[in-house]
Amino acid sequence: MAKALFGHVGASDPQMVREMQRLRERVRDLEEEVGRLQARNEQLSAEVADVAVSATDREPALA
Repeated sequence: MAKALFGHVGASDPQMVREMQRLRERVRDLEEEVGRLQARNEQLSAEVADVAVSATDREPALA
């Protein structure tokens, strides 16, 4: 259905074709950025968890 509509609207319009290509590239770039940010978030979460574990493993200070 979408292909039929796209063909009907005028896929041969060069400006529309360029805009569609630009939008597809932008979506691809944003998806890659989301992947990088998720990986970085997981890394930071693991580091926070390590710090929290090491903080609870410390010996209490002598008073």
